[in-house]
This record gives sequence, C-alpha cells and structure tokens, in this order.
Amino acid sequence: MELLKSVVNPNEDQLEALFSRYVDKEVNLKDQVRTIINQVKTDGDKALISLTKQIDNVELDNLLVSKEKLKEYSLLIDDKLKTSIDRAFNNIKKFHEAQIPKDEFVEIEKGINLWRKSIPIENVGIYIPGGSAPLFSTLLMTATLAKIAKCKRVVVTTPPTKEGKVDPAISYVALKLGVDEFYLVGGAQAIVALAYGTESIKKVDKIFGPGNRWVTEAKVQVSEVCAIDMPAGPSEVMVVIDQTSEAQFVSSDLLSQLEHGIDSQAILVVYDKDVDKGLKIKSQVEDFLIDQMKVLKREDVVRESLKNSMAVIVDSKELLVKVINSYAAEHLLLQTVDCDKLAEKVVNGASVFIGPYSCESAGDYASGTNHTLPTNRWARSLSGLSLDSFLKKVTFQKLSKEGLKSIGPTIINMAENEKLDAHALAVKVRLKK
Repeated sequence: MELLKSVVNPNEDQLEALFSRYVDKEVNLKDQVRTIINQVKTDGDKALISLTKQIDNVELDNLLVSKEKLKEYSLLIDDKLKTSIDRAFNNIKKFHEAQIPKDEFVEIEKGINLWRKSIPIENVGIYIPGGSAPLFSTLLMTATLAKIAKCKRVVVTTPPTKEGKVDPAISYVALKLGVDEFYLVGGAQAIVALAYGTESIKKVDKIFGPGNRWVTEAKVQVSEVCAIDMPAGPSEVMVVIDQTSEAQFVSSDLLSQLEHGIDSQAILVVYDKDVDKGLKIKSQVEDFLIDQMKVLKREDVVRESLKNSMAVIVDSKELLVKVINSYAAEHLLLQTVDCDKLAEKVVNGASVFIGPYSCESAGDYASGTNHTLPTNRWARSLSGLSLDSFLKKVTFQKLSKEGLKSIGPTIINMAENEKLDAHALAVKVRLKK
C-alpha cells in the first residue's frame, strides 16, 4: 500500500511547486482572523470569554489564573514527569545561557567611541498551544529564555482544558519558571489580546510561540503593531535516507511530526543511484508506517496529514542537496551513511539532526536546543528561537570635541552631496563653537 506519493528526480522548476505547503482552501483565514481582531479590539475581555465559549466550549468567569490556582493544578502532575521536565529545563537553560552576549566596545578613531548593548525586551507574551495536545515543552522552550534574558514581564496564554482549567504540566512549568502573568485564553483571540491589550491583559512588546493556522495568521496580521518571533505554522519534517538507514527509525521520525495536526507535513527523501532500489527502500519505510500507526492514539490525525506528505527519490548527490535546501525544513534529519558530510552542505534548515540516533524528539524535548522553529520555508531567511530573540541591540556612541573636529569635514562633505544641508549644519555649528 502506497502511503506516500512518489516523486522521482524532480527538476528545479518542479521543486518550487512540489514543496508548497498545505492550504485549507475552504477556509478564508485572513477574513476570519480580521473579524476576530476587530471583535477583541472592540469588546476586549467580553470578546475573549465569548470566543472561548464558542470555540473551546468552555465558559469562563475570569481570564487570569492565579498562582494559587496554578499550584492546585500542578499537584496532579506525577513525580516521574516532574523529574523529566527538570532535566529538560537544565539542558535548555545550559545551552541558552551559553548564548548570553557580551557588549562590544570599539574606539573607531581617536575621540570616537562606539559600543553596542544587549537590552531585554521588557514585556513579552508567550502563546502555548493546548487543546488535545497541551505543549508544556513549548513553555520550557520560551519562558526559560525570557527569564535568562531578564525580561521584565513574562505573560503566558493557553487554551483551557475541557474542564476550564490549566493542564497540570503547563501549570508546573509556569510556576517553576516564575511566569509573571497567566491567562486562560487560546487561539487567534489570545494573540490579538497580547498585541492590543484588553481590560485584563496589558499589551506586550513581542509575541512568541507556535500555533495552528489561525494563530499564525493572527500573528502575521498583528505584526503591524506588535513584534512577533516568526510565522511558525504547521509542523514539518524532512528525513533523508539511503540503503544504510534503519527503516523502523525513519518511520517513527516521520510519524513524530505527522501526529501534531492534520496540516502537518513529512517529506521522505531517498537517495540511491538506482531509482528502483530507492523505491524499494521507500516501500520498506511504508511497511513500518502501517504497523506503527496502529499503536498511536492520534492515528486519525496521522492518516490525514499523510495526504500532505510525499517521498522524493533521487539518484544523484547534487540533486539531493538541491532538494534539501529547496525545502528548507523546520526539522531536517540526515540518516545517510555520509550524514556528517551532507550536513556541511545544508544552508537552509531550521534545526538539523545528524545520524540515526539523533531523533527529532530529542530536540523537541530535552537535548537543549530550541524547538520553536520557522516553517513554510522561512528557514531560508529566519532562525529558530534563541536568546537573541528576547533581546534588542542598542548602539551607543560618544564623540569628543577632537573626534568631531577630525571627522567633521567628512560628514559635511557627504551630507552636502546628498543635498541634506541641515545634516551638515549640525556639524558646522559645533565646529564653529
């Protein structure tokens, strides 16, 4: 049974169309999100409560979740999960603390001193996907960085459980990291509240966190008034293999992303000089897919997301590299015999996993790298979340009288040639004085 549509040796012109992402043509996302934005801007908390009842089927009295409530919810988490979270936190903290920047100071010329300082973004909002799969790991991947960066105010929003509560693991992580404010609201409306503010939620300076198509579209639309981390949409993975790869490993890696949602995508890339052998390798992976799917709680989700997925068979290393860099995967897994050499040729990829034992799940949870990553080919120009994402770089300069006297004629000459006389005047009046 063919689960993954096969594409053999696509040319460069085909790659652009081939790797277009999943789009639900029946939903006019832009208009729907614009309606939500206007509703929240007009009605504030009332709109948030109404939309939560409409979308999540939960009726809330209050959006703010107190620390006492978080403590109550967190009591339901078992000790084994606490230990796992604590270990993951330590690794994430260690990796990102290594990214703490040092201020740069340069004396460009005598009397002209320049420096750059890293300053934390004061108010940050973090959106944590919830619903059927509450992503407490995303809270670890974001709020940990905000605290390392020393952001003044860290605000978290997440959808309510069916009982109108906060997931126990999310509650535990929020308390562990010392989140300043926690609100029970999800979806596009949560993004709008963070960007524009409501009676309860004071607006933030930058919004972080992944989400579904509505959340991503909301982030894009509110970016006119509020900075966002990236337009991180539906999850995706590309797994690159050859005849030496372990088909069972490969299948599990494909499934680990496909189970995120029906709009997720997995691309299997098989390299073999003989195309027929490449197709047989792909078939072996599909056999494991069929078996492994049967034991998954989210099998129905996987079957839907498989419709967006495919297998690409290539018979040359040159084309293999083109396929990899054209897709610009959120998660790129290299499991070929020459995976280390192949990794050196990757220029477009958000997070790269090298070798058969570097499963994508390690990066999603506990190895220490960040799992908030650009999707939809944004890895061609954007990076995944890092400590820099929570900092702004401010440049400073101080010129002495002698410094301005030395460089002044250069500034005047350049300004006058651009017909900007006031720029030149700002130097002239000082030199005359």
